[in-house]
Amino acid sequence: MPESARHRGAALAVLCTASLMVVLDSTIVAVALPAIQADLGFSAPGLAWVVNAYLVAFGGLLLLSGRLGDLAGRRRVFVAGVAVFTAASLAAGLSPNAATLVISRFAQGVGGALASAVVLGMIVTLYPEPRARVRAIGVYSFTQAAGASIGLVAGGALTQSLDWHWTFYINLPIGLATLVLTPFVISRDRGQGLRTGIDVLGALLVTSGVMLLVLGIVSEHLGALAAAVVLLAAFVARQARARIPLLPLRLFRVRAITGANLTMVVMVAGFLGFQFVTALYLQQVLGFDALTTGFAFAPTPVMIAAFSLGLADRLNSRFSSRTVLVTGLLVTAIAFWYLTQVRTDGGYALHVLPSLILMGAGAGTAIPALMSLAMSGAAPADTGVTSGLITTTQQVGAALGTAILATSAATRTSGLLETGAPAREALTSGFRLAYGLSATLTLIAAAIAAVVLRPRRAATEPLVQCDAAA
Repeated sequence: MPESARHRGAALAVLCTASLMVVLDSTIVAVALPAIQADLGFSAPGLAWVVNAYLVAFGGLLLLSGRLGDLAGRRRVFVAGVAVFTAASLAAGLSPNAATLVISRFAQGVGGALASAVVLGMIVTLYPEPRARVRAIGVYSFTQAAGASIGLVAGGALTQSLDWHWTFYINLPIGLATLVLTPFVISRDRGQGLRTGIDVLGALLVTSGVMLLVLGIVSEHLGALAAAVVLLAAFVARQARARIPLLPLRLFRVRAITGANLTMVVMVAGFLGFQFVTALYLQQVLGFDALTTGFAFAPTPVMIAAFSLGLADRLNSRFSSRTVLVTGLLVTAIAFWYLTQVRTDGGYALHVLPSLILMGAGAGTAIPALMSLAMSGAAPADTGVTSGLITTTQQVGAALGTAILATSAATRTSGLLETGAPAREALTSGFRLAYGLSATLTLIAAAIAAVVLRPRRAATEPLVQCDAAA
């Protein structure tokens, strides 16, 4: 292997390992929540903030972090993010009380946003050749798609074999190794320079707007949602007239960027909501414990790895990225439809496992294609903000999907319980509704991809060419 290829492979490994660490943190703590509540004395509403504090900071700062990468240099922002995330992980593990843990989780979200927002842009810069880029994005997509499932396995194992503190301490060796290796394997990039200027007002508007949006979704707070709409509308107006906008609106004239972000929101809403609902079905209906539930999800990341790491580049080379994306989404929709048949007396092997396998195959096919499309229309100077944008829409979709599916399932279950239905039957009916909604969201995502990501004629192509959408 040529020296340059070895160097790029090492850089990709470091970037994806750090990205996996951040993704794991969104789910690894979920399994440990009961132990955290018992140890630190969280109230039931307060316990939600162990998750929400991270999501609010992470989702709110991604777009700003991506733009900072374009201006200050992506490696610099990446290193700063990993350092903050690692330090905050130590603080979270050492937390003596509830307030300290929530503050530490918010700090983890800040560090995670800084590190994650620039990773995809750095990968695109490392791999300018189309096929090599698709292969690299396949590796990155695996860390994104499979990370949540791996987090459930790791969280159950660490909490059951050690204690909840280790769900945070596990980040320390990974973070420190990343900080040590980064200067050796990732070249410094100069960026455009902070003197170029950053839209401070725009940064305040979008950061507070997205934070309130995520907060409003996860806590079902209408006031926060209304405020988020006002702030984000003001942000768009500000970007239209800012001399150096934080998010250049011209990016949305690029079909691939607009279509990929719309598809991402709806797709992830269906994908991640499914994980939340399935974890509840396995534990509350089938009687699995936390560790067994985590391992029950293992077939999904295995299949994602097989498709995103082994087949993604060949599929995208032979067929258009749009065709691969739509096909993967349709396969995933079939997986969700199959889950609408779950029963109170069902079994894992018959009623859940086939869907997890199909889900892994569909996601492992669709996500690398979508990531490639999202970045294919970005000019070199905009790769940071474009990377931050697609990661932001991913987080908003995750929060939206979890809220929609959890609320729908709970409403159906409550209604049936009021009529005297048995508890397990009421729960199962709620989960079946949620799976139907996941299938519907995935089909909508496929329709958006098929329509919006249609290739344009040369005369109407946007300012930046998007050959991957052809």
